[in-house]
Amino acid sequence: MNTTPSSPLHFTSTTTTTTTTTTTTTTTTSDRPRSDQDQSQIDATRRAPAAGERALVLGGGGSTGNAWLIGVIAGLFDAGLDVTEADLIIGTSAGSTAAAQITSASPTQLMADILAAAPQRRTGPVGTDGGRVPIGPVANHMERTSRIIAAAEDAADMRRRMGAAALDMDAASDGSGRTRWRATVAARLPSQRWPEQAVLITVVDAHTGEPVVFDRHSGVDLVDAVAASTAGGPPYSIGDRLYIDGGYRSVENADLAAGYGRVLVLSPFGGTSRHPREWGTHLAAQVDELRAGGSRVEMIFPDSDSEHLFGANAMDLSLRPPAARAGYDQGRALAEQLTEFWR
Repeated sequence: MNTTPSSPLHFTSTTTTTTTTTTTTTTTTSDRPRSDQDQSQIDATRRAPAAGERALVLGGGGSTGNAWLIGVIAGLFDAGLDVTEADLIIGTSAGSTAAAQITSASPTQLMADILAAAPQRRTGPVGTDGGRVPIGPVANHMERTSRIIAAAEDAADMRRRMGAAALDMDAASDGSGRTRWRATVAARLPSQRWPEQAVLITVVDAHTGEPVVFDRHSGVDLVDAVAASTAGGPPYSIGDRLYIDGGYRSVENADLAAGYGRVLVLSPFGGTSRHPREWGTHLAAQVDELRAGGSRVEMIFPDSDSEHLFGANAMDLSLRPPAARAGYDQGRALAEQLTEFWR
């Protein structure tokens, strides 16, 4: 466990939102064509102080990262500490899948399902966002996104470039990928209904590069929200908008927990990012912000014995069981230490 300024991110909502600061932006019908997804957007980092006390942040990390997240949470759970009862859960990319899973099924059962599966090995590149591995015309996702990051002037420019590249992929496709991806995501979720507790799922608008948050008030199906948050290659369409992986803003988006007294961050990629540190998107910068605001923060990273399961191997499905076991062992070992902090 490790105990040591990001771009504004906007909520979507089908209900009217009251503007609370001058930096808040509201989308109107004059900004773009109206649809069922034509939603007000407010700056999430400027929202009113959170009413809850405990926030759980689940970062991106690919397929093995998702398994590790489930393992850690199951290990804590079996040792007597249930972090799934957090007042707020923030999920990004693979963490969005985990957020939907742990709010609709027992961590013990989710862990058992991972260990019972017998997947074939899958190879391919993965980005720091930890999302879906691009297929078809994109031969090297890591190389492509690294070039975009290197060419970008800042984080906002990088997100716009990522979105433009995704839109190019979408234009070259036959459009069938969305249906297949939605079915894949739906099969991973024990329930397709939003939980009653607060869950935030992060995405990025492919057209504008603007970060967006979905929750149960957004008028977006849970499956679609998770599918968009894990769209690391081609964009995912919801209504008339196209979205890409929420990890393109930040791998963890921990700053969305501002205002919560205790924040537990699980980061499969160990808080690392390919973004330049001066962009302020690294987990360390977000944790500094949280602590400066009065939050107590604890972080859990994969230990040195399991680091090889992530990074370039993050989409190897055959490594999901060992990743889950590694996380489980860490969770059990840390449960006593975290109990005073969490409760």
